[in-house]
Amino acid sequence: MSRFWSPLVHKLTPYVPGEQPKMTDLIKLNTNESPYGPSPRALEAIRAADNDTLRLYPDPEALALRTALGARVGLGPEYVFVGNGSDEVLAHAFQAFFAHGEPLLFPDVTYSFYHVYCGLYSLPFRTVPLTDDMQVNIADYAGPCSGVVVANPNAPTGIALSLAEVRKLLELQPDRVVLIDEAYVDFGAESAVSLIKDYPNLLVVQTFSKSRALAGLRVGFAFGQPELIEGLVRIKDSFNSYPLDRLAQVGATAAVEDEAWFASSVQKVVASRTALAEGLQKLGFDVLPSKANFVYTRHPNRNAAELATQLRERAIIVRHLRGERTAAWLRITVGTDQQCENLLSALRDILCSNSL
Repeated sequence: MSRFWSPLVHKLTPYVPGEQPKMTDLIKLNTNESPYGPSPRALEAIRAADNDTLRLYPDPEALALRTALGARVGLGPEYVFVGNGSDEVLAHAFQAFFAHGEPLLFPDVTYSFYHVYCGLYSLPFRTVPLTDDMQVNIADYAGPCSGVVVANPNAPTGIALSLAEVRKLLELQPDRVVLIDEAYVDFGAESAVSLIKDYPNLLVVQTFSKSRALAGLRVGFAFGQPELIEGLVRIKDSFNSYPLDRLAQVGATAAVEDEAWFASSVQKVVASRTALAEGLQKLGFDVLPSKANFVYTRHPNRNAAELATQLRERAIIVRHLRGERTAAWLRITVGTDQQCENLLSALRDILCSNSL
């Protein structure tokens, strides 16, 4: 605490990111990073841009990247916004669209940064409970609000809404922005981007951090009708006109254009996810149906926090989120086949030793 802090700073409860340990020789399955490297074309583009042009400011409009992103889904660059990771894009969206006096709605079990943004911008909010089986019930999002935010697939559950359900949500709140956070959509869920031209209240946010293995580059983006994109640009240019540096722009653009690498990487993660879920179920774990690059799991007879600690002792890190509805669960990133097998072997050993 400091007497120099503003009242706002005193009240903030910042987001706590997943641990980035300094340990070596560990299996890191706690922050949903890709187990495979970025597109070779992206790496080559970054190396080629590492030259004298770094003395110049980057393109503040990131036009090449926005054009590539839009072209991939049949939209012009005026439908695309980019920022320094999807967290920054989300932060701008919260400030641009959700200050209407009524509470913002989002699930009670979801990405915990949403609470932080509301605190930062003094936005009233109401969390909407997931069903007993951890599903989003669209009907629960009716009534007055300042907007709706839903992660699809949801984090940390991994459960996804269908496109028909997203459409129902948009029609339930036609006068408010509905933000669909699609950080994990590429691993098997249906993207709402195809609905952009039909719904002026839809904003879809995605990231390069997961399916394109560029978490270290910090690039996020949003799709929406031009009026929504203009709102985000107005916030950005009042905060930081150059959120994406030259290396990030060329690397991300090359990654978008390398469709073959992207498809191959995603397919490997999905296959490993299936094997991991089956392996956990054979060990007696409950596993939610995931469309993300992680699984959400619990053992009916074992304490999740203790399991996480025992895994850590074996140099395997997973994510345990404390909370009334999350304390019994572990979120486990899908690693390589070998990493997943090592995890299952460690859990098998832990369960056997605990039963003695």
